[in-house]
Amino acid sequence: MVQLHYSYKKLFQIYKFSSNIIGTSLLPRRFVPSHQNRHEIRFKTSGAGERALQERQRQHMARGLPKQKPIAGVKEVIVVASGKGGVGKSTTAVNLALGLMANDQSKSVGLLDADVYGPSVPRLMNLKGNPELTDNNLMRPLVNFGISCMSMGFLVEEVAPIVWRGLMVMSAIEKLIRQVDWGNLDYLVIDMPPGTGDVQLSITQNIPIAGAVIVSTPQDIALLDARRGAEMFRKVNVPVLGLVQNMSVFHCPKCNHQTHIFGSDGAKELAHTLGVEMLGDIPLHLNIRETSDKGQPVVVSSPNSPEAEAYRRVAAAVVRRLRSIQVK
Repeated sequence: MVQLHYSYKKLFQIYKFSSNIIGTSLLPRRFVPSHQNRHEIRFKTSGAGERALQERQRQHMARGLPKQKPIAGVKEVIVVASGKGGVGKSTTAVNLALGLMANDQSKSVGLLDADVYGPSVPRLMNLKGNPELTDNNLMRPLVNFGISCMSMGFLVEEVAPIVWRGLMVMSAIEKLIRQVDWGNLDYLVIDMPPGTGDVQLSITQNIPIAGAVIVSTPQDIALLDARRGAEMFRKVNVPVLGLVQNMSVFHCPKCNHQTHIFGSDGAKELAHTLGVEMLGDIPLHLNIRETSDKGQPVVVSSPNSPEAEAYRRVAAAVVRRLRSIQVK
């Protein structure tokens, strides 16, 4: 009797081990304990159970994401981004904001410098000083050329490095967005930092964005990162308004000969590949560099120049794309 009990005990241990490995019993039915029916039911309904688990996980993740909340007083947010630094993104963002206002004087435009580590808007817009606080303890944007501007560069010394970890950067971005008295704006242009990291994800998840403008040079290495940037916005359901091909051609100031230093039509080919619009070409011109360094953007300092006209065409194309998206 003891031996029989021992045999049943060993067989039951074998059954449990084999069930865990291959999900089925190695024993004849007469040796299977009474709870085997429950195992069989579990095996048969595992497909439905897995789908239910995936649905619960999806709902849990959705609850964990921040709710998008519009910025008070701002009608439409346009982000200007690039996958790589050094392609003229900030210069494009500044002149885009000025171009939007130049094309329609009735529109009010703001500019947010979201590049916490390397803010460029203070220099480009010729602005210095600390923002004042309202009675509600909100920061007042600094204003020049009719554009309301906010930047981390207004809060630290110009040459002071910002050595912060990710959570501190996220907190700073939240304050630059939510704790600013933007007033009533038709457009808020956000100059994003290069890349596809925490700041981009935080901004796209926290505020509704009307569309993204991707800036790139025609150079192959820059186009690779520009494509990553465009794909990132698609993954977070932000419409890609199109690409701007910056430094597209160099005009010699002496003989006016055209040279494609970074290649030709690379951004146009990428736009075709991605199925997005080509918003315009910006030349590599000494006038753009000099006016930017002086804090006198070319759209306002040389409004009749071909360079300023190029930026205004980009601004017009952005507005046209925004309206076409709204119609859809």
